[in-house]
Amino acid sequence: MADGYARLTSKPQCVIVHVDVGTQGLGAAVHNASCGRAPVLIFAGLSPYTCEGEYRGSRTEYIHWIQDVPDQKQIVSQYCRYSGEIKCGRNVKQMIGRALQFATSAPAGPVYLLGAREVMEEDVEPYALEQAHWGSVGKAALPDDVVQEMAEALVGAKEPLLITGYCGRNHDAVTQLVLLADTVKGLRVLDSGGSDMSFPADHRSSLGLRYGIHEKIPTADVIIVADCDVPWIPTQCKPNPGTRIFHLDADPLKQQMPVFYIPAEARYKVDCSTAFKQLHTYISSHASLSETVSAYQDRWDALGQEHADRMATIRSLAQPGPDSTFNVSYLVSRIRHRVPADTIFAIEAVTLTAFVADQLSPSVPGTWLNCGGGGLGWSGGAALGIKLAAGPTKFVCQIVGDGTFLFSVPGSVYWISQRYNLPVLTIVLNNQGWNAPRRSLLLVHPEGEGSRASNEDLNIS
Repeated sequence: MADGYARLTSKPQCVIVHVDVGTQGLGAAVHNASCGRAPVLIFAGLSPYTCEGEYRGSRTEYIHWIQDVPDQKQIVSQYCRYSGEIKCGRNVKQMIGRALQFATSAPAGPVYLLGAREVMEEDVEPYALEQAHWGSVGKAALPDDVVQEMAEALVGAKEPLLITGYCGRNHDAVTQLVLLADTVKGLRVLDSGGSDMSFPADHRSSLGLRYGIHEKIPTADVIIVADCDVPWIPTQCKPNPGTRIFHLDADPLKQQMPVFYIPAEARYKVDCSTAFKQLHTYISSHASLSETVSAYQDRWDALGQEHADRMATIRSLAQPGPDSTFNVSYLVSRIRHRVPADTIFAIEAVTLTAFVADQLSPSVPGTWLNCGGGGLGWSGGAALGIKLAAGPTKFVCQIVGDGTFLFSVPGSVYWISQRYNLPVLTIVLNNQGWNAPRRSLLLVHPEGEGSRASNEDLNIS
């Protein structure tokens, strides 16, 4: 829930868990919050460190010995932007303030604090901090010479392409990206589905949502990768060796990924909303560049026709079969038709995500939220958090695969929904098994023994 609330509002939320076992119980949720850039503060207790009453809060129960581990924060620290121990009560506010600075500074994400019972029992004189001194790190912009170089490269390109994944978390970034696409007529935008809708699907420059594979990647001569973890999968699809690539990201080195690289000629740690605005402003304010792009009306018209054809193909998939059966495209198209136009969708459709995205075609920032990570079961609690944040008048719809639905602990989800009056529409897509592991198998061994086995034989049904 905290993850979903934080993603929709960008306001940090707090989760309190019980010592080491409660921390372990968070499991994949911390991975998802990290990959999805959700600002969440996690606080956990720590087994008392005294045994004989030396301090108030000393050990009083059998379990205090069992739950005493060498380094509790190591359970989750590799997924967190910051982890630390509160060692005394007199600077507890400073510790929380520092943790929240990490949680809310780009790239946002989870942070972890822990403290033993002796510290929690400490008597402290009331004190206050100046909250203005504890804000997040300010937004970074592109250097002026880089703005010029990138603007000229975009305008001079025959097939410019921008690939993004997370910039939609900042709704203004979507606005600025639309202005950039309107300025550079012929620029195509591919959403890699990181977490938030990052470019409106009804814009003629939109290529929709795809995971690391698209026919326009190998043909592009200039590519901007913006706030994106996986712009392409080299074994499946990659740019031409001569393509100029620029990487703009809050975390261009992907510091929590041991292996990551793309053949970019330059990379910049920037706020993408600011960078997009710099680029379209520079192009519009320089006569030679604005005159060049104004002559690209044929490209603009071609994009319009290309987009219209793609949308027609998407509509053609949304048809019931002759025997009255229907596929996911038809189902989702009917859902889109029936729910309110401003519905917020929490999506965890895994192998069916691209079909869902095509039919929903989200165009309003903040109305499409995807997990962004690999920990199945995110959408149940996230949908409740989104509903709590959005309020009683906003309709929230969770679309989830059947296997993933089981991981969300639906019993707990629906108890919380009932207890706190958080109604959410849940759509379970039944594809009769966990198709993600089958797909992984076929990508490596398309003709192997497993390719001929049924879901039942593979124990994924």
